[in-house]
Amino acid sequence: MGHVTKEGQIAGPRLLEHMVDTVLYFEGDEHHAYRILRAVKNRFGSTNEMGIFEMKQSGLKGVNNPSEMFLEERSTNVPGSTIVATMEGTRPLLIEVQALVTPTTFNNPRRMATGIDHNRLSLLMAVLEKKENYLLQQQDAYIKVAGGVKLTEPAVDLSVIVATASSFKDKAVDGLDCYIGEVGLTGEIRRVSRIEQRVQEAAKLGFKRVIIPKNNIGGWTYPEGIQVIGVTTVHEALSFALHS
Repeated sequence: MGHVTKEGQIAGPRLLEHMVDTVLYFEGDEHHAYRILRAVKNRFGSTNEMGIFEMKQSGLKGVNNPSEMFLEERSTNVPGSTIVATMEGTRPLLIEVQALVTPTTFNNPRRMATGIDHNRLSLLMAVLEKKENYLLQQQDAYIKVAGGVKLTEPAVDLSVIVATASSFKDKAVDGLDCYIGEVGLTGEIRRVSRIEQRVQEAAKLGFKRVIIPKNNIGGWTYPEGIQVIGVTTVHEALSFALHS
């Protein structure tokens, strides 16, 4: 018998993991009907796979199109909302990132994040302050990944940056835009992996424009019906997002 810590790791020595061939984590938010099954150890196959299930009256049922499920309740053309194409294992998912920036009533402004790492949020806020001259020192910032999903990969950075800027400026971005890219400390947009799969998923769900790192441009086939825009800096990305 073992238990899992608050950080999502099996407590104590790794003896329990070494005794078995496969370790599966069954994750989910009690306030949502879906659950995620992912492998952290698998002696007979890849750990880069996952399954998404939805709890119904007849039991757990597999979700054939999880991106569509995650986006079905989103509000379009409202400030502070962006879409990111992230990878869960080998599966691309489109997830909504929400931001709310409001004047603070505290000496130290709040930085709260649900679904992404708090330290990553602080880093991205610092980039906006330094590189874009956003006066966020007197603003509380709240970031939430809709649906209770946890995003850990760096490719979500650009979506968080644009959502935060959108809320701060109180200006909505186009609801058919998708943002993909890692943000560096100097404000550059860095390439991400499996860009073709991400863009194809966005095109499949009817998105018209995807903003990606410029270093990811070229060497693959663009899907029909979607415009692919390469950017090199946060400033360039915000120009496309908020001024076009």
